[in-house]
Amino acid sequence: MSGPVKRWLRFEHDGRVGFGVLGDGDIVHEHAGDMFNAPEPTGLRYELSRIKLLTPTQPTKVIAMWNNFHALAAKLKLADPAEPLYLLKAPNSWLPAGQTIRRPRCEGKVVYEGELGIVIGKTASGVSVEQALDHVFGYTCANDVTVADILNRDTSFTQWDRAKGFDTFCPMGPVVATGLDPATLTVTTILNGEQRQHYPISDMRFAVPQLVSLISQDLTLHPGDVILCGTSVGVGSMKPDSLVEVAIDGIGRLVNRYV
Repeated sequence: MSGPVKRWLRFEHDGRVGFGVLGDGDIVHEHAGDMFNAPEPTGLRYELSRIKLLTPTQPTKVIAMWNNFHALAAKLKLADPAEPLYLLKAPNSWLPAGQTIRRPRCEGKVVYEGELGIVIGKTASGVSVEQALDHVFGYTCANDVTVADILNRDTSFTQWDRAKGFDTFCPMGPVVATGLDPATLTVTTILNGEQRQHYPISDMRFAVPQLVSLISQDLTLHPGDVILCGTSVGVGSMKPDSLVEVAIDGIGRLVNRYV
């Protein structure tokens, strides 16, 4: 549901992990307790430039969608799926904003996929479409990095989890924004200063309430879990030393270098 926008983040400062709200002037207002359940301000404030960003939540799982945008499906001549098609990103792939995406030891074309991430705020199991948004905390930027050549290398088995599960292959952040209407958002991906993706979330085959409801029929979603909504046209390869940015108005800009 839309409302006053707040940008929550997790950070490390002097060896201590904390969380808070990013305010004006890039000042982080620390909170205590549970980010998803009535957190209280501590009164401590930090300059954003003086803290180390962490992934915006600590998910039990990250669920990544395939074929969820009409424009990309039309380009690839894919039929609309009857239900969400998804895979799980491995925990070793999660990466905060500002940190390095590492080149895997294997050979192959490594591609970026700028995406919107749905952050769960309340345990969801078998929830209806009408109830789904009550279980959403907010939204974040994500990059579903993939070794594209691995996917269909073996004709007997499509290797989704391996291709997308390498170390550092799931950057997320820098914040979780609450109070946004996802249907109004646009994802922009910039590679080395050049815009490569610019697509509306309103083009999704399964909208946010449908994704949360349908996936919760299969898997219990816990606070902090992230659903990556899938990507659209403009996916491309990254060369070593590339700088990739995923920007969504209202959330911010996720910036990582591929080395």
